[in-house]
Amino acid sequence: MARYKRYDYTQKVLVPVSLEDQLAPGTLEFAIHTLVETRMDLSVFDNKYCNDETGRLAYDPKVLLKVVLLAYSRGLISSRKIERACRENIVFMALSCGQHPDHSTIAAFVSSMKDEILSLFRDVLLVCDEMELLGGTFFALDGCKLPSNASKHWSGTVSELKNKRDKIEGQVRQLLDQQLEADSKDDEHDMELGRSPEEQKRKRQIERLNKQADRIDKWLRDNDAKIGRTGKEIKSNVTDNDSAKMMTSHGTIQGYNAQALVDAKHQVIVHGEAFGSGHDYGHLEPMVDGAKDNLCHIGHKQDYFSGKILATDSNYHCASHITKCEAEGVDAYIPDIRFRKRDSRFKTQKRHKLKTPERFQPEEFQYNASKDEYICPRGKRLTLRSKKIVNEGVIYRQYATEEKDCSGCPVKSKCINSRGSRRRFLTIPVGALKSNLTWKMAKKVDSQKGKKIYPQRLAIVEPVFANIRTHKRLDRFTLLGKTKVTIQWILYCMVHNMEKIANYGFT
Repeated sequence: MARYKRYDYTQKVLVPVSLEDQLAPGTLEFAIHTLVETRMDLSVFDNKYCNDETGRLAYDPKVLLKVVLLAYSRGLISSRKIERACRENIVFMALSCGQHPDHSTIAAFVSSMKDEILSLFRDVLLVCDEMELLGGTFFALDGCKLPSNASKHWSGTVSELKNKRDKIEGQVRQLLDQQLEADSKDDEHDMELGRSPEEQKRKRQIERLNKQADRIDKWLRDNDAKIGRTGKEIKSNVTDNDSAKMMTSHGTIQGYNAQALVDAKHQVIVHGEAFGSGHDYGHLEPMVDGAKDNLCHIGHKQDYFSGKILATDSNYHCASHITKCEAEGVDAYIPDIRFRKRDSRFKTQKRHKLKTPERFQPEEFQYNASKDEYICPRGKRLTLRSKKIVNEGVIYRQYATEEKDCSGCPVKSKCINSRGSRRRFLTIPVGALKSNLTWKMAKKVDSQKGKKIYPQRLAIVEPVFANIRTHKRLDRFTLLGKTKVTIQWILYCMVHNMEKIANYGFT
């Protein structure tokens, strides 16, 4: 006969646990605990609590901050999951000292850190500086596009949102007509039995659509059109109007562009901010200014970036960014979008790309100097249309074909692109303005020195985003609005910097 060990769920077990022993030196949780307790000034939260005479005792902000930072380091971004971890995970129990803050307390704490978050980030940055983790000679700037807590299906211009509302209201009217038709066919016996499942489903659909229409209508009453940097209207979002539609390698998202300015020595983030724009135009100035303010608060001078190297990708290439770098004395390397085509090291990159239909290149058009015209590979003439077109400081001459020459051309699909035009346009660069900043920057990046310096950017900033997105599992922002999303992003930047402190011997 089989025999088994006896068990009894009613028995009592005493498990002696030392909370302090769970925070082993050398671990990230130990670094978080020690930094928050000894190096971070959390008195900035005191003014928010007015319970010295009446009211319930509040959770200490130190406990809440420790729990949130550890949770973010382990990929727990939901406040409900953080609450559960404080009850089940021994390390979270140790950091919270056996307390169990609920999810609403945790969520409210994170959302309300607008005035305190930069102060806390600078406290951590000061420790990095004291441990000589900042090189202070080479910096890299880049952005990471992440989805927000809003659906891209609720985006559109004002006119598009009005059409969406009208379409929903039309669906409601159609369902109501179907309901009236169904009611007219029902006899008294059917009425006594109650509504059929189809009618109940139709009722729920009407209620849901009415809520959607009311939501859009309320937004239209309270908000104006959203204007982009070019002065034209861009798509708004009913759920989170600070967010924007962005193109990424994984498709189109509704989200934020999280920026990070990183020091090269140990990949410490010196400033972070989230922007509701997928384009990087206009992001360099606030990032440099924000980093300068952070470094000034920890004891450095206003001209900290003077003479320092800054590398970005080609999305930041514009005259205003280059002007800002010159004003700050920054040795910037900001390539234009065509810099790889000029670099002989990228000649073989086409081997690794998908094959696209070959098109005629400008070199295949023969120039007739006597008539100042070009001849296409099929023998058709392209006459001068415009003598001077200035684009980003580069001067072009534009030549065009006759519409009748292109209409029946058998190789029209292989010709140069003209965005659906009935005729083809050939634009030839002929020079540059003397004050052309972008041209000067292109020459700088193409130089031998530039070819040695610029490639280092990838090894500086990309591992930072890999750590936050992959190891810390930040795959989306859970808060609404630029201010709250920036808080969440800076908390992740703090976790990244704390991990650097823990890895380089903080005891």
